[in-house]
Amino acid sequence: MKKLILLLLFIPLFFSCDLTKKESLQNCQGDNIKLENCLPQSNFRGAWVTNVASDALVSRENIKITVKNAVKYGINNLFVVVWNKGVTQYPSEVLEKYIGIKQDLKFSGFDPLELLIEESHKEGIKVHAWFEFGFSYAYNDLNSIWLNKFPDWAGRDSDGNLLKKNNFLWWNAMNPEPQKLLLDLVSEVVMNYKIDGIQGDDRLPAMPSEGGYDDFTKKLYFDDFGKQPPLNYKDENWLKWRADKLSEFGKTVYNSVKKIDPDVLVSWAPSIYPWALREYLQDWPKWLDEGYADFIIPQFYRRNIEDYKKIIDQIDQQVSPYEKNKIYAGVLSSLGDGYRVEDSLLIEMINYHRSKGINGEVFFYYETFNR
Repeated sequence: MKKLILLLLFIPLFFSCDLTKKESLQNCQGDNIKLENCLPQSNFRGAWVTNVASDALVSRENIKITVKNAVKYGINNLFVVVWNKGVTQYPSEVLEKYIGIKQDLKFSGFDPLELLIEESHKEGIKVHAWFEFGFSYAYNDLNSIWLNKFPDWAGRDSDGNLLKKNNFLWWNAMNPEPQKLLLDLVSEVVMNYKIDGIQGDDRLPAMPSEGGYDDFTKKLYFDDFGKQPPLNYKDENWLKWRADKLSEFGKTVYNSVKKIDPDVLVSWAPSIYPWALREYLQDWPKWLDEGYADFIIPQFYRRNIEDYKKIIDQIDQQVSPYEKNKIYAGVLSSLGDGYRVEDSLLIEMINYHRSKGINGEVFFYYETFNR
């Protein structure tokens, strides 16, 4: 009799749970879904937090809102900008030593990095210092203080012009002086903050493949081969030689961080391969193979599922199964120009790369979730 009573009590509960599950699935289909309830579970989910087209970092209150939104959407890693447009967003003695400016004036007297770490760690969220500008020193600004103070650092194309791509002005990334600046900035952050990781992206370690025609690099090449570099900047051997030099710098960054604190993660977020190699000298499968990447987040930035599937499907030909475990998907979710991915497409993208063995994702950028 007791068993019968228990069975009768259990049956409504069973059907109730089953109905709830079906309702949940239905609520995650179509256009009017609640994204926070429909994102697949993840042990690694991140978002890039920038200071462009975003006020996420401008005040303590905004930083608290940023962290609150991260919790709401299951984001457990924040990649926060610390180097952009030739200045740091945190107060930097290194920056002040070079150009007499301590930080981005927008954040003067305020340390968004320290506050974001403090608020994020309360919620168990990891914070990675994202050196967004890398070897770029200015955006469409020929009066840059960096160019005026350190003209010999500037990259040059085959015509001898300043190295410029998509309006970004670039240093020669093989020059040890700008390399030292970036190493000093990275070391400063690792030593002074309770940071969980540091990250370079499609500008670190990187340089447009049109570059390498400055006097320093031409001499470096001549010393190795006894001749001037080819004028064809897409020459395969010339591409590889320059990419290998930048890979060595990536290795130096990795080892420098680990020497200060072995627990700080070093990650990179390059463009997709082999485009990254041909356009920005980033041979990132090599970084995984040679062990100077704790993980890599390729920028799988596509706006429809068919194109997204194509680039995800290429990964198995680019890295080994072991290395694939160190890859998370960089997903384009919004842009400063107003673009925002449909929630249903975002979920479809996540489900697809999960089905292909990529078990985490990072969204560009945070404002997708500031709603």
